[in-house]
Amino acid sequence: MGQNVLLLIDVQQAMFMYDEKLYREQEVVANLQQLLTKARAAGTPVIFVQHTDETDEDFRENSAGWPIADVVRPLPHERIVRKSSWDSFYQTELQHVLQELGADQLVIAGMQTEFCLDTTCRSAYSLGYQNNVLVSDAHSTFDSKVLSSEQIVAHHNAVLGNRFVRLLATADVHFSRA
Repeated sequence: MGQNVLLLIDVQQAMFMYDEKLYREQEVVANLQQLLTKARAAGTPVIFVQHTDETDEDFRENSAGWPIADVVRPLPHERIVRKSSWDSFYQTELQHVLQELGADQLVIAGMQTEFCLDTTCRSAYSLGYQNNVLVSDAHSTFDSKVLSSEQIVAHHNAVLGNRFVRLLATADVHFSRA
């Protein structure tokens, strides 16, 4: 068995600045914190993916919404990979960083379910990371004009699970020392 890596996608200040709250926001934040604690205790690498978009004032570099959220603040040695599309692999250093780490399993959590989280799960699978875990209760989004955030999360867990990822709840995620 190779190295597992905790991948936290777009858990940035902007996600907590909108008038509308993320679906199950407090529970999701608690689960993200629990995943971080478990990964760090096991010495599992943590990679934070940070959306950067100069055309979006909420995600423009150095804007109030751009930093990784205080609730999951990276430690100095933890990697931050910047991206400018919904795919955490597209034109980023993520694949190179994962290869350096010898990663063969990604434990994926973060924001937003139907955008960057979905796209990254599918892309990882296509790149050969085929034993990934999506933490079913550690990702979230907002209501859309068509579906509630609850429906979006449930739909993506059902569509991604057992195809592109295995689904595990936070309580069932365990990191082993490499």
